[in-house]
Amino acid sequence: MEASRSAQALLGGGGNMRRRHAINRAVEVSCWTAALLAVAVLAIVLVSIALKGAGEINLDFLTQNTSSFGVGGIGNALVGTGILIGLAALMAIPVGILIAIYTSEFAGRRSGFVIRYVLDILNGVPTIITGIFVFALLVVGHQQSGWAGAVGLAIVMLPLVARSCHEVLALVPGHVKEAGLALGASRWRTTLSVTVPTALSGMITGALLAVARAVGETAPLLLVTSIYPDLLVTDPSQPLPNVTVTIFRYSETPDPVKHAQAWGAAFILILFVLALSIVARSLSARMRRRLGAAR
Repeated sequence: MEASRSAQALLGGGGNMRRRHAINRAVEVSCWTAALLAVAVLAIVLVSIALKGAGEINLDFLTQNTSSFGVGGIGNALVGTGILIGLAALMAIPVGILIAIYTSEFAGRRSGFVIRYVLDILNGVPTIITGIFVFALLVVGHQQSGWAGAVGLAIVMLPLVARSCHEVLALVPGHVKEAGLALGASRWRTTLSVTVPTALSGMITGALLAVARAVGETAPLLLVTSIYPDLLVTDPSQPLPNVTVTIFRYSETPDPVKHAQAWGAAFILILFVLALSIVARSLSARMRRRLGAAR
């Protein structure tokens, strides 16, 4: 009897093991399939944009101003986009870093939770709503301007910078902070001289990812800086030409030349975002190595 029960237990256990292996295998295959599908979709998009847009890239395309008629280029739109992103970064990155330092180092549990919750909500707001808000706040009764566009992009960037920097600061080992406090340094001095330098690479990564997000945004700009001349404009009090709105405008025309230029401008944006992502990845890897050594 004992031998019979032992044999049945072994057989039952073997059946359970086979079932577990089958389930694990099915889950593994499903994960690989989902990952391959995601990569395939991304590859199709990138290859399609490259095939349709790479042929448009030349010196004239990058330096000449946009043109409502004729060929033209996107030179003024590139400059305007650079100004918009620069102004937005100057607004969002310092404020986001300060919020991250407060929530990770000084805020109480309840206040920190509330601030992070608000940031998560802000990050989930559709960017067209952000554009409408900025339009009502800064454009109604005035005029479209680069400043309004920069504010819209800064609102998009702010929660990304704050949340990513908060997560990085939270990864700094406690004994690193305690070492500074043990030497008699104040909390603020320890944060600025020990915690922030340790997490600097990760914070830069978060800022770069926020910039990459803002570069491709169209909705926050459509209502606030979309009526601009085919000229080089550098005054942010005036509507600034920008690449994403130019792509939108060109895609709406029946002119096949403009369609081709829209693909070329999209290819430029893809290359820029890809470059930022590569830099952000390398900085993130450096951050992980530094924190690993600190632990």
